[in-house]
Amino acid sequence: MDAFGIVKKSIFLGLFIVLSLAGCKQDSEQKLMIATAASLRLPLIELTKEFTKESGIECEIVVASSGKLSAQIQAGAPYDVFISANMKYPDHLYEKGFSAKPKVIGYGKLVLWSSNDSIYPSFELMLKETVHHVALANPKTAPYGEAAVEVLRDYNLFGLIKEKLVYGESVSQTDQFILTGAAEFGFTSISTILSLGKKQVGHWKEIDRDFYSPIEHGSVVIKNERGLELNAEAFIEFIHTGKGRNIMEKFGLEI
Repeated sequence: MDAFGIVKKSIFLGLFIVLSLAGCKQDSEQKLMIATAASLRLPLIELTKEFTKESGIECEIVVASSGKLSAQIQAGAPYDVFISANMKYPDHLYEKGFSAKPKVIGYGKLVLWSSNDSIYPSFELMLKETVHHVALANPKTAPYGEAAVEVLRDYNLFGLIKEKLVYGESVSQTDQFILTGAAEFGFTSISTILSLGKKQVGHWKEIDRDFYSPIEHGSVVIKNERGLELNAEAFIEFIHTGKGRNIMEKFGLEI
């Protein structure tokens, strides 16, 4: 091949790469970016799957604690929908002009869980010397962790066991502490337990909701320049349809 042919081939190859990258970027930009609290990861996986099947709109989920996701949105993260474990963060985003008006999509339930078949988690057991660690999500950024601290204070246990408490960055990390035995037991969402289905391990106990404030799961459409507001609104509306409600209830969330 002569020099001209080599140059021509190189130009064609370069153009092909540029067009391919542009196509990938375009596909990525058309996906609905959904930021979700870790406690709602499993319901959201199923919700987005069904939503895409019905609408043809592709979705991508980003998972972290509600507080971290809220901070990322305020820093300019390109999310289209935010699903929070409480209403505090969506309300704050709305007040600051980062989003449309928030909506409650359901209510969560707090449970005590141990993956050890020989441990039946209870508040009395927390005081025993045989229990070295009790796991919960960071109450500063994770609503389920905040609710867990409320419960411990209501039972007058927080000061007595604070040296035993280990904090996960989110409910997902807290679940790992419990599953691996790094903590004998801990606080998590009922969604975690029900997602295991027949594969449930250990023992769990639902906590009386009189001992913590309602865990209101909030949804909100984020204001940005991606142009996907209508798709974002359609997804939130889907959560309130019969199929969406059934998925939420399947994971123990009250509508």
